[in-house]
Amino acid sequence: MMNQAWIQEHVDSFIAENREALLRDMKTVIDIDSVEAPAEPNAPYGAGVRKALDAALAIARDLGLSTGECDGYMGYADVKGDSDTQLATITHLDVVPAGNGWDSDPFGMIEKEGWLIGRGVSDDKGPALLTLYMAKFFKEYCDQTGETLPYTLRVLLGCSEETGMTDVDYYLERNPMPAFCFTPDAEFPVGYGEKGGFGGVFVSQKLSGNLRDFAGGVAGNVVPDRASALVKADFASLQETENVKLAAEGDCVRITGYGIGGHASKPQGTVNAIGLVVNYLLDNHLCTPEENEYLAMLRTLLSCTDGSSFGIACQDEFFDPLTCIGGTITMEDGVLRQSIDVRFPTAITGEELIQKSQALAATGHAEFVPSRVNKPFYIHPESPAIDVLMNAYRTVTGSDKKPFTMGGGTYARHFANAVSFGPDDDAEKPAFVGNMHGANEGVNTEFMLSALKIYILAMAGLMDLSF
Repeated sequence: MMNQAWIQEHVDSFIAENREALLRDMKTVIDIDSVEAPAEPNAPYGAGVRKALDAALAIARDLGLSTGECDGYMGYADVKGDSDTQLATITHLDVVPAGNGWDSDPFGMIEKEGWLIGRGVSDDKGPALLTLYMAKFFKEYCDQTGETLPYTLRVLLGCSEETGMTDVDYYLERNPMPAFCFTPDAEFPVGYGEKGGFGGVFVSQKLSGNLRDFAGGVAGNVVPDRASALVKADFASLQETENVKLAAEGDCVRITGYGIGGHASKPQGTVNAIGLVVNYLLDNHLCTPEENEYLAMLRTLLSCTDGSSFGIACQDEFFDPLTCIGGTITMEDGVLRQSIDVRFPTAITGEELIQKSQALAATGHAEFVPSRVNKPFYIHPESPAIDVLMNAYRTVTGSDKKPFTMGGGTYARHFANAVSFGPDDDAEKPAFVGNMHGANEGVNTEFMLSALKIYILAMAGLMDLSF
């Protein structure tokens, strides 16, 4: 059994003593542009992700942890226990592209009025550093008490969470499954279930009309805040709107839409910039009938975020309603490709989503090409492990929030016994702070330190369970 009295006595002083080092190490990793790029030797997700992994492992070694990696797909840091059975955490070091609208360098973390701002501070580099410092606490526990942890504590550092999670699949094919794992990559308190994930692309026929270019979005799982189309048109005959700006380019007009970005699983309050451009093109009759068929199909797709426009809206007793967003659009050799990201409950199947998407595509003389179907998953919310996590959360915050299911997709779905566990919350943010996947991504500094305490107390409680 763990010496819980020692842990309670030392946890606050540990956090205070390590505050500045933690923030320094966060900045070291967050300042690295770790958007996935083409593979290089020993860097399956590109040089930037590899650099972030190397930096995080170097920090882990400086903290006194034993480290290793799995061919550049994933890294890990351990505190060895009496048993080889592992209790694990998993975060990720890759990030979505910076996107537009930042007030500061997205890859230069700053602290402003008590808020940390930079790409990855909340998703998921900041939480990655929290788990490393959590492990440092237990290393010091062992050193100072002379005790050994009942189970081996493993901190997993992923490299491809934002682009398919092939890293965790590669790792689990070569390493043992942890007895229990939580991922700090969502909201508090505990996410015990995740909607299914569905994606694909609406591919137009080869078009040879007025459209010369159409581009928008930075990633498939992000509501785009910027999109633009180049169309042959008379600039003088057109007028700008509040969210659409115009620029003459020869005998063409560049039409740029300015929306409000956000995470695909939480589209409420977002404005899809691709939809703004599509609506402008259609409302001003700028394209040929052939182009309009595809654009009208896009208007239907992008007109809502619950899928009701093409018959996939649904919900069930476990999950909130389905969400559906259009993430990216490209045009190459006259062919338009629009991606979608759907988070769905148990009330609909992947097969039904494919059928409905194909039917929608047919209205635009397009083809729908599915790319992924991940089924929903959940574990029982009254399990002993979830009780431990909830007790730690309530002890630190005093909150009476309940465990929940969500639309976001995390690493948890890849493990036999896993949940998501913060550190995001729904606290109001000042105007200069944005959400994960958006511009000015930010987290409250003191809240992050509270999250570190939650993780320490939670792991201490998990160590006393039977696995």
